[in-house]
Amino acid sequence: MSSLPASSPAPDATDNPIASALRTLATEKAGLDALAAAFANGLGAPFTAAVALINASRGRLIITGMGKSGHVGRKIAATMASTGTPAYFVHPAEASHGDLGMIQTDDVILAMSWSGETTELSDLVAYSRRFRIPLIALTSRATSTLARQADVVLALPAVDEACPNGMAPTSSTTLQIVMGDALAIALLEGRSFSRQDFGVFHPGGKLGAQLRHVREIMHVGERLPIVKTGMLMRDAIAEISSKGFGCVLVEDAGGKLAGIITDGDLRRHFSPDIATTPVDAVMSRNPRSVTPDALLASALELQERSKVTALVVVEDGAIVGLVHYLDLLRAGAA
Repeated sequence: MSSLPASSPAPDATDNPIASALRTLATEKAGLDALAAAFANGLGAPFTAAVALINASRGRLIITGMGKSGHVGRKIAATMASTGTPAYFVHPAEASHGDLGMIQTDDVILAMSWSGETTELSDLVAYSRRFRIPLIALTSRATSTLARQADVVLALPAVDEACPNGMAPTSSTTLQIVMGDALAIALLEGRSFSRQDFGVFHPGGKLGAQLRHVREIMHVGERLPIVKTGMLMRDAIAEISSKGFGCVLVEDAGGKLAGIITDGDLRRHFSPDIATTPVDAVMSRNPRSVTPDALLASALELQERSKVTALVVVEDGAIVGLVHYLDLLRAGAA
């Protein structure tokens, strides 16, 4: 049986990566709890003021920060832009070498610095004061240089970093991200930003696919498997076979949706005289349906919840299309 070399320290709890991860989570959760408590202890008023200031701006939200704050700031700017608040990130060092020209008097600046003493922010802060550009400070020190210059101070609670040395930004950057998210969502809700609006800024990938509309992918016209009420099942079976959707839609004399016949309905009603049975006796009434303007995400949710593979697309009760689960797969929504 092997033993540890004499020079190796005995293993303890710090050698357990799972224990380390749980300590990190607990430390950062404690930071979030402190942030939630801060909203009831003075942070609520400046947060509301910051939202109002950004909402009232006719320009853009300029986000800036150095180091890890800068990395978080880029994420916040991306979140803001994708949720309807025009925003972009300006690097404070580059701002001192010409990028200040990107900032206009109608803009609002959100400057991020945990200490509030980041030297690289000084030129940008001075520029905001010179041209009266509203400045919001996101810092943990309400008495810092940055905070004293700002119009609104979002003072984050002082929290322990998850890093055992207390050096690597961990809990602090978590609080910055969460505050950025809180601002973005408050602004989004304040302007009633809808899923349709969201889709305008997210045309790519699975999310973009889910935010497309049913009318963009539905089958129409001659592709639709349709029979009339009163017809016989031989006609319905022929339509199912020729159109390949595994179902046939039943339309009444007034052109409205009356029901649907699926492969499952055929199996349940199979008998020697199935061919001469009226479709009315076999069809399922009140089939699952959507409108042409429904989002693909809504159609997907309905199909999965109802455990059906095809949805009838109706408008004012009339059949206008059909969308199959395979269509959603091809569109990238599923």
